[in-house]
Amino acid sequence: MRLKDKVAIITGAASGIGRSSALLFAKEGAKIVVADYNEELGKETVSLIKKEKGEAIFVKTDVSNEKDIKNMIDQTIKSFKKIDILYNNAGIELGKNILDTTPEEWDNVISINLKGVFLGCKYAIPYIKKGGSIINTSSIAGIVGFANLAAYCASKGGIILLTKQMALDFAKKGIRVNCICPGGILTPMLERFIKNSPDPQATRKGMDSMHPLGRVGKPEEVAYAALFLASDESSFITGHSLIVDGGFTSQ
Repeated sequence: MRLKDKVAIITGAASGIGRSSALLFAKEGAKIVVADYNEELGKETVSLIKKEKGEAIFVKTDVSNEKDIKNMIDQTIKSFKKIDILYNNAGIELGKNILDTTPEEWDNVISINLKGVFLGCKYAIPYIKKGGSIINTSSIAGIVGFANLAAYCASKGGIILLTKQMALDFAKKGIRVNCICPGGILTPMLERFIKNSPDPQATRKGMDSMHPLGRVGKPEEVAYAALFLASDESSFITGHSLIVDGGFTSQ
């Protein structure tokens, strides 16, 4: 029970890394706010938590929308009276270079991936007390460049530096701010990418071989990294980018 009696908001918790983290955090004793735009899958995550005797609520949230973020915070305080952990995990991908990216597509990726972190922190931090933890989902694409991922790389790189900056601003208040940089993780997003490729089998084999450990990661492997950063075990860690990539960026 590493998160006993703590309250955690997890955005993008309807599926993938967010859902795995919500289930794990609940198992470790946290009360969970499942924040996602997908109402059906978000409520499914809540049901899975309650099935295991955990506590959770669903709040429909577009993380790029200020009104939605304010409502997410209001519903959290109304239901659980406090916030101990904010996990800004929601994000989208766009497989285009800058020549093919429209200004509208650029704004959408930046708004969800980077502005979503800004809004979540802006409105949650006033309620987070000493000992609280903020976790932001970046990516190895925020550390190294990837072809045809212009807006995505820019947004994820921004998250890493924003994480470091906020860590400095709120250290004296006892709030830690860290981020996670996953490599290829077999989430529904990645599964769709593989399935829609010209040769799914070759695409999967290629993605596995890009990682020195010989495979892509599992959502729960990122969830355990998030659990460490959310717990008191990481009480002397802030401003850190925790890489969970099977050795990809060591090459």
